[in-house]
Amino acid sequence: MNSPALPPTSAYDYLLVGGGAAGLSLAYHLTHEPRLADKRVLLIEPAAKDQNDRTWSFWADEPGLFDEIATHEWRAIAFRSPGFERTFTLEKYTYRTLRGLDFYQFVHRALGVRPAQFTLVRDEVVDLVNTATGVEARTATGQVFTARYAFDSRPPAIEPQSAMHRYLLQHFVGWEVETTCDVFNPQVMEFMDFRGAQHHEARFIYVLPYSPRRALVEYTLFSATPLAKATYEFHITEYLQHTLGLSASQYQVVAEEVGAIPMTDHPLPARAGAHIINLGTRAGRAKPSTGYAFQRIQAQSARLVKALATTGQPPTDPTGDKWQFHLFDTLLLDIMQRRGEQTRDIFTQLFQRNPVERIFQFLDEKTTWADNLRIMNSVSAGPFLRSIGQVLRKRASQRE
Repeated sequence: MNSPALPPTSAYDYLLVGGGAAGLSLAYHLTHEPRLADKRVLLIEPAAKDQNDRTWSFWADEPGLFDEIATHEWRAIAFRSPGFERTFTLEKYTYRTLRGLDFYQFVHRALGVRPAQFTLVRDEVVDLVNTATGVEARTATGQVFTARYAFDSRPPAIEPQSAMHRYLLQHFVGWEVETTCDVFNPQVMEFMDFRGAQHHEARFIYVLPYSPRRALVEYTLFSATPLAKATYEFHITEYLQHTLGLSASQYQVVAEEVGAIPMTDHPLPARAGAHIINLGTRAGRAKPSTGYAFQRIQAQSARLVKALATTGQPPTDPTGDKWQFHLFDTLLLDIMQRRGEQTRDIFTQLFQRNPVERIFQFLDEKTTWADNLRIMNSVSAGPFLRSIGQVLRKRASQRE
């Protein structure tokens, strides 16, 4: 992808603001649509994506555009909590993981073979506005660009309204470890291990086993504020040594991940005027109740490209989100914010009383009303009824 010296003002068909998961996913989807091959696309991203800064994991029930660079995939997942443990064999789905660096390099290679279509600028957009005919972007270095449409994936600026909305984080520290003996089952990923103390929050261990002697082990929480880093490390060490039975000399940390994903029902609009479409976290693609975002980003990218190719403009509804699933997310967030430790019981009931395929379909927002009722009937009603009352009063629960 070219990075030429540009004139002060340049006109493009599409402007991609941000070159992370959302911006690059949309760019890659554009490369697969021959009807848009003549469109000029400008990608503005301040940082060179040359580090493995994150890992995306997701479940999928059909082939995807990035399958060939998946680090690993699993056809079985384990759920564990006090009194209930089960390993589920996946029939329709596979669970996959993808390294950030592999994704960045893969997409940039694809864009690089289309230098007449894609242009990269290393800069930061500081002002993005709608105009009568499109958008105008101003950068930190003073450059000005115009385009017919802009797709904005910058992190959203949220002014919390804590009385009405819920504001939590899914935060974690993960260690990629190598062991001196076989300890992991590379056929089964540990989806949620809730057997540890909850400390009035939702806390679990998450494990992606790549081989019998290598795995990513994460300590993950849903709560309002991150912990001291040493606290995550303490719980990972406790899992390695007490649950898996390893001594300190039997494993070494070869890589580390640290993250915090906003989980909120704060309104995150899909559009910012006639010509600006929001992407990624800015458009609420991180699912509020789980933090999973990658597949939701792909679904939005496909929806946008299809509309652009068919009608020449983005769809009126850029995400296709359904209100009932937003309500379900809000209710779970409200419970997490009021009594986070109840989350363990809710997920235990879900996995104990439903086929795993139905749970994934529900989290993918693809279930029918009948299946939604089955999901709701499988969990204790009390916590949800209280949160429904809060939602009807337009209030957010606070910690009890």
